[in-house]
This record gives sequence, structure tokens and C-alpha cells, in this order.
Amino acid sequence: MSQVRKTGVSRRRVLGTAAGLAAAAAGVPSTTAFAAPARTASDEARRLRHAARVTITRDDWGIPHVVGETDADAVFGMMYAQAEDDFNRIEQNYLVSLGRLAEAEGESAIWQDLRQRLFLDPETLKKEYAKCPEWLRTLMRAWADGLNHYLATHPEVRPRVLDRFEPWMPLSFSEGSIGGDIESVLLSRLEAFYAGRDVPMTDEERGLVLREPTGSNGFAIAPSHTRDGHALLLINPHTSFFFRSEQQVTSREGLNVYGAATWGQFFIYQGFNADTGWMHTTSGVDNIDEFAETIVTAADGTRSYRYGDELRPVTTKTVTLSFRTEDGGQEKRGFTTFATHHGPVVREADGKWITCALMNKPVEALKQSFLRTTTGNYAEYLRVGGLKANSSNNTLFADSKGDIAFLMPQFMPERADRFDYLQPVDGSDPATDWHGLHSLDSMPHVVNPKTGWAFNSNNWPWTAAGSDSPKAADYPRYFDKVGENPRGPQAVRVLSARDDFTPRTLIDAAFDPYLTAFARLIPGLVTAWDQLPTGSGQKATLKGPVALLRDWDNRWAAKSTATSLAVFWGEDLWALTSEAAAKAGLSVWDYMADRATDAQRLGALGTATQRLVRDFGSWKVPWGDINRYQRNDAAIVQQFNDAEPSIPVPFASSRWGSLASFGAKSYPGTKRYYGTSGNSFVAVVEFGPRVRAWAVTAGGASGHPDSPHFNDQAERYAKGDLRPVYFYPDDLKGHIERRYRPGR
Repeated sequence: MSQVRKTGVSRRRVLGTAAGLAAAAAGVPSTTAFAAPARTASDEARRLRHAARVTITRDDWGIPHVVGETDADAVFGMMYAQAEDDFNRIEQNYLVSLGRLAEAEGESAIWQDLRQRLFLDPETLKKEYAKCPEWLRTLMRAWADGLNHYLATHPEVRPRVLDRFEPWMPLSFSEGSIGGDIESVLLSRLEAFYAGRDVPMTDEERGLVLREPTGSNGFAIAPSHTRDGHALLLINPHTSFFFRSEQQVTSREGLNVYGAATWGQFFIYQGFNADTGWMHTTSGVDNIDEFAETIVTAADGTRSYRYGDELRPVTTKTVTLSFRTEDGGQEKRGFTTFATHHGPVVREADGKWITCALMNKPVEALKQSFLRTTTGNYAEYLRVGGLKANSSNNTLFADSKGDIAFLMPQFMPERADRFDYLQPVDGSDPATDWHGLHSLDSMPHVVNPKTGWAFNSNNWPWTAAGSDSPKAADYPRYFDKVGENPRGPQAVRVLSARDDFTPRTLIDAAFDPYLTAFARLIPGLVTAWDQLPTGSGQKATLKGPVALLRDWDNRWAAKSTATSLAVFWGEDLWALTSEAAAKAGLSVWDYMADRATDAQRLGALGTATQRLVRDFGSWKVPWGDINRYQRNDAAIVQQFNDAEPSIPVPFASSRWGSLASFGAKSYPGTKRYYGTSGNSFVAVVEFGPRVRAWAVTAGGASGHPDSPHFNDQAERYAKGDLRPVYFYPDDLKGHIERRYRPGR
């Protein structure tokens, strides 16, 4: 199966009415080499016209505030500013989304590229671009022009592969979910199928590696539960560090949005404008399904698959990928790929070919991602949601009218609930098919709950608003596949604690140090130790560690030795129980709390104390001496060094219930733990007569180590000390570092 060979129409007029949006949605309408069109004088002239209509103001934190005459000018400036700050991450994101990573990293990345190209074909995306409404094509051209203008004016920047960006390319990275969604397709299984050989699953694919949870927290608080009668929003994504750019993007046409944009995207992914704010959290819905196909091969070698009483032809397509060779050249490798109406074939199991069905609506997704940033109230936000092109994110929403809401992904296929879609379903049975999409009203959601707040922490929706939450019994099972996690009860705890929130007390709640997982787990450990015989050697050895944890208040702190011991113990207990938890169909938290044996609990404490003594000389080590933030260079995959400067971070992994998350571990050659994910961009927004906000970004705005803004927010980040956001021009006064036009 494989072979190797050597603005025009204003988007406001589109958004203005429900009929207009419906018309916009209705109007949205095999692999070749990536030869870029030749540069022309008209391209350069268009770029220069954009640049003359854009002003970029850098504040004293290096944050770019981009102002353009039109929305397209603003997008041009937005992308230029992003490229100034971290072109490397922009190119990396598009190498991944275009399925061209192997061209930079070699043949080892070819299976990741193939996985991407099974779902997104560049030639198809070019055709989709041609069908886009003029207002969207105008923005996409401006996107390409902004990046190409940066490269044209910075000849010292040498891209690894992408030396010219084309307007259709944003359709490959239109919402963020296609990348996250297809990660459910295991690369080892894909390689085994298309290479025709046995490929063992990795420990990570088997769930045996202690992985940092991914996701986010979002809180929306109604005016009834704030001191000053203004809605509040917590924006708290948990991503890899330096994953997004903090920007403000404004045009004279009315666009004015602030927040975090994923490198290379021309919309604010999580943020706010003067009237509305939105926070996305990774959802636990099941809207990615596998179908087991019955394949029939004819005498002439053609393949069909059974569907009801008929045989349908298997679709074949040739995908040709390039990869970098050791000598720096490029070779090509071709694959014959297969698909049914359910989706592409991604693996084989028990004699069946397994196809994968997921959302693939790049034009609608790009529309929804941009248009949501222009909405002025909840009704408009929901109208944009009618495009139904968000598959991966829950949303916490708040606006200046005082409305708050919790919404689930709008892309939710309707299915027969009698089938277990967590496993491959019978693709030959038409009853297993998707039957259209759920209406927005038919999905779990919360709008202006009586409790006065709504939240999500990547957990189920059934506690999103406390007693005013949706009820699981009212919905199909596929609306939740993840259950509860330790951050859920902690969120309910802090949100229920008061009805007079202010921005300051909301920040305090977001950094509340209580660790619900250990509050649940440690009593079982203490009981196990209490029940040991008096003369037991294990009882004597663990007396001190158990006493420390018995008296602990389950709160993280930089000086807390109990936090260090608890985390090391939790990690070791997780390693002992995770495989059994998976076999039992339980979360590891539930298994550790309810089914771990006393021997496992005590044994894990013994190994945890031994690790601490081995690496730090004592089992009483302040948490801040272990848990560190370090940024040494601009590499996407960092190298850490105990001998280099680093900063203590008091908060812990979200695995243990910490709302403020810091995903850290030791690395080759280190004993200390260094963080690479968790709290990244954090903001609190107040929707009063004038919107006010406070924010902090991990590290700083720049990806260049020689910039003063490479690491200037690190201390604030570690302390949870959010800085004021300069949203209005008068806020910026006295805080301007530089003002310029792109290319000058």
C-alpha cells in the first residue's frame, strides 16, 4: 500500500441577520506537489497597501495591539506581528496541519503526515477556498500576505520548508479540532495497516504512561453573584507553554478583540471583545466514531464493503508524501489509501477494516472561529454557533448584558443510543450511521442558571451549574465519555463559596490551592498504615511520612514538604493501578480511591520516600525546590538543566485537582521537575460599562531569547499575579514601547 520513489463584502452584513448567516453557511461550498505560485508585482503591491493601513503598537509587555483600516488589514497586521514573535511555531503548526512535517523532520514523521492527509487533501482545500464567500477569501488573502510580507522584509529568517504561504492554507488549521480529533487515530495501528507489517503499540498508546491531563478551566459568573453586578469570565486554558500569542486586533470596521490566538491562526481563539467573552475547554463528548467494515474482494482484486443488502465500492486514493533525507534532500513515498462513506480506513481489527468518522468542515469552522469574535451578545454568539463547526470545545460565555452560558460542541451527530460508540460499531448496519446533527436546543447546555455560575474543567456536563445542571438521564450516553475529574468538585467548591465575586476574588478562586484528589486518597493510606501490626517494620519506616500527610491540609504551597511527598506518592500509586483501572473501565482516580489495595498504597509511599531521598537527600523537600519553571531557549521541545536558573512554582498538576495547573516532570539529566504545560494564557474579564481584564502569559510574548519579553512574565506567572490588560487606547497611554507599520 506504500511505495518509495527517489474585503469585499463585509462579514457584518453576513452576520446581521439569521437569514444572512444561513445564506452564508449554504454558500460555503488526489494529492499533488506543493509548487507555490510565482510571486508577482501585484502581490507585493497588495502587501504594501495593507502595510500602509496597519499600525502595530507594542505595550510594555511586548503585547501587540494591531489596528487596521479594514478587517483584512487587521488580519494582515495580526499575522505579521505573530511572525515577528515566533515564526518557528507558525511554520511548525502548518507543517503539521498540511501533512508536511516529514519534509522538515524526516521519514519518522511520515505516518503523522499520512494521518493528516487522510482527512485533509490540499487540492480539495484549494477548491473549497475558491467557493468561499468573498469576505472570507479577502481575510485569507490578507493572512497569507501578512506572513509573506514578514518573510520578504526579514531575509535572515530561513523557513525549514514553507517559504511562501497561500490563501487556502488556513482551511487546514481552521478551528483546531481536526488536529486534536485525529489524534484518536493511533499511529502504530495506521502504520501497521498501510505498511502491511506488525507494529507494536507504544506504552503511551496503551495508556501506561503517566501523561499530564490536557484541557482547561472556564468559569462564568452572573451579575447576581458579583459584588458590582457585572458578569465575570475566567479564561484558563491548560495547553503546552508558548502555544498561543496574546494579541489585540482592531479595525476601523468595528473588529476589536483581545486574547490568545494559536500561532498561525487569524482569529482570537480564547478571549473577549467589548461585549462578549468566550473560553473553550476540551470536551468529553463522543463525536468521533469508528466503524468496522466488512470488506469483499472480487476476483479482479477490486474491493467493496457491505452496507445493508448492498455492496459499495471502497474508495481508493493515492497520497504522495515527501520526506527529508539524512543528506538534506527530499524523497517521495506513495500510499494507496482506502475509505468508505464513513471515512478513511485507519487500521484493521479482527478481520475488519476500521474507518474513522469525524467532523471535517473546514470552511464552516473557519467562519465560526472568526465570526464569534465579532458577536455583541449571547443571541449573536449562538447564531454563529448555528454553523455547527466546533467539534472539540465546550464554551463558557459571558457578556455585557449579564448573560452567562455553558455550551457543548455544536457538531454532535445524532445516533442510535443502543449502540456503544466507544467501540467500533458494525459499519454494515445502516442503523449505526450518523443521522444528521443535533439541534443546539437538544444538547446539554446552561443559560443564566439559578446558581449564578457555570463552569467546565474538562469533566462531564452534569455539574456545570451545580443544582441547575443538565441531567444525564435526559440525554444519550454519547454526550459524555470522560466522567468527573478532581477539578470538578474543586470548581464547585470555590464557586459555591460566595455570591459577591470581584475580579480579585475570582483570580483567588482560580488559584485556590486545595487538592481534591489527595483529600480523597490520603485517608485510605492513613487507615492502611493504622492497621499495620505494631511491630511491623513497614509501620516504623513509614511513620514519619504518614504523620506528615495525616496532618496536611491538602493545599499546595512552594514551602510545603507534604505537597512533594503527596505528589511523589500519587505518581507511584498511579503507576501501580493505571493498567488495572483501564481493564476495569474506571478512571484511575476512582480505582486508586476505591480499589487500590493497602499493600499498593503503602508500597507506593515507600517508593516515593526512597525517590525523594535518592534525588534530594531527604523525604522532606519543599515543593518549590522540586517544581520549577525554566525557559532556556526558543526550541519547541525544550532542554532542561538543573544547573541553569529556574523559578519555583507552587501549583501542581491538574491531575490532583489543582485548578491552576503546572504539568511538570523530571527529564534526562535532571532531578527537579520542569513544567511544559498547564496554565498558559490566564485572564479574568469583567463586563461592566467598560470591559476590564487582567492576564498573564507563561514566559512572555516573544519567542526570541534576546528579547526582554522572552521571559518577563515568568515571576508573575508563577505567583498567579495577573497584570492589567490595556484594552482601550487610554489604557495604553504611558505603556507604549514601540509603534510602527509592518516592515518598518
